[in-house]
Amino acid sequence: MGAVPRVARVLKHEAANIPLPPGQVAGLVLDVVLDRLHPVPVAGDRVRRRAAGLALVMAGAGLTGWAVSERRRETAGSFQLGHPEGLVTTGPYAVSRHPMYLGWWLIHTGVAVNRGSAWALATLPLGMVVEHLGALWEESMLRQRFGEAYADYERDVPRYIGSPARLMRTSFQIARRPTPAATAIDDPTAAPTAQTGSRL
Repeated sequence: MGAVPRVARVLKHEAANIPLPPGQVAGLVLDVVLDRLHPVPVAGDRVRRRAAGLALVMAGAGLTGWAVSERRRETAGSFQLGHPEGLVTTGPYAVSRHPMYLGWWLIHTGVAVNRGSAWALATLPLGMVVEHLGALWEESMLRQRFGEAYADYERDVPRYIGSPARLMRTSFQIARRPTPAATAIDDPTAAPTAQTGSRL
């Protein structure tokens, strides 16, 4: 009997760490319901549309998964998505302060394109407004918690996405950034540093 509650606790903990922005979840459900009640189809080749939709969903899921993975990697203790331990500025967080929102916007768009539903023209923006308000609240909390470090991060990294030139420049800088292992090899006297925690 002891194993069952233990497994239940693990599942509950992991479920709480799945990023499910309410605006996009509600928007997707509403999009499906409206499409069934009153379909508003999108013109175009069905095969190409479905392929494009699948590609968008995969890109969004990949970005969201990468962000969660980076948060886990930079967490020293028990990982809790809604309770960051430290400021994460690496991985997708080096080019966007809210990569999980971006990922879900791509997922929402991809589902709509795959289904050929024009209702997403209404449900996606509504969900984005809800997420934007949430992002503003999150940033105010992070600003209070991390102070000057977060102010510097806000100045250097766009809230959602910057210009293509900025993305290319930032990606190049990330690629050239030395890893902790390489830094330790270059400087054998450097003491190992503990990983910082996560950030929303």
